[in-house]
Amino acid sequence: MDRFQELTAFVAVVESGGFSAAARRLGDSQSLVSKSVSALERRLGVQLFTRSTRSVTLTEHGRRYYERMKPLLEEVAQADGELISSALELSGLVRIASPSTFGRLHVLPLVPKLLALHPKLKLDLKLADGVQDLPAEGIDLAIRINPAVSPDAVVKRVTTTSLVCAGSRRYFAQHGTPKTPEDLVHHNCIVFNGAEQWAFEGPRGKLNVRVSGNLAANTVDAILSAVRDGVGIGMFYGASLTDEFREAGVVTVLDEFISETRDVSLIWPSRKFVPARVRQVTEFFALALAERL
Repeated sequence: MDRFQELTAFVAVVESGGFSAAARRLGDSQSLVSKSVSALERRLGVQLFTRSTRSVTLTEHGRRYYERMKPLLEEVAQADGELISSALELSGLVRIASPSTFGRLHVLPLVPKLLALHPKLKLDLKLADGVQDLPAEGIDLAIRINPAVSPDAVVKRVTTTSLVCAGSRRYFAQHGTPKTPEDLVHHNCIVFNGAEQWAFEGPRGKLNVRVSGNLAANTVDAILSAVRDGVGIGMFYGASLTDEFREAGVVTVLDEFISETRDVSLIWPSRKFVPARVRQVTEFFALALAERL
């Protein structure tokens, strides 16, 4: 007998409260439902129900088996529905998390194209620095740079971005351009999130330079604005240095001393079934971000 038929009959009996009600729910005969459940019990070698003339109740084995099998059948039903509707227009809500600056510069510009492709799709964007708890916050997809990944997450690497050390032409005209990492101790450096040790690699290997300045900030947006306006020198991801800032006179320095890169990755909670809308949104951003960066 078909195992899926056995499972379907078993769950229907549990949820309907009896074999007759399960038969009506499934549109099968009571005899077929009874035979399916009996075949399942023989295959498993345990009794799933305690039967009497008046009631059918789960045994302890039956209760545990139902708790394990019910979510699997729900996933099968959802997968069937997703497959049937995959040829149709995507719809439903997808919650996406991204670092604030990266999201503003690279995720938001792609949203109009995504929504034009799938007008019935709904996006909930959470632009914030820091690492979110994806299941706890109901996030379907996270875009991260060099993520701290938990064991229960799935990671799809999209591309890499390097670190850059940058300042404005105006600042360098007034204060000189650093030629070596050690020269930074004589410059006004803008510190991000308390990171006063900047990492470089020279002829003798890796070195850290302790920097300081009259401005610290906890967002890359603030660092970028200060660098653009000639306040000092900043270190941040190269992906944040868009044409907007280059046209405003921001240039990189000490490139030959920086070799460290960061992965740009798409992350989603590990689960057996991922809705089609989440899969397709993930693929969209994987391709679009790789091209953009």
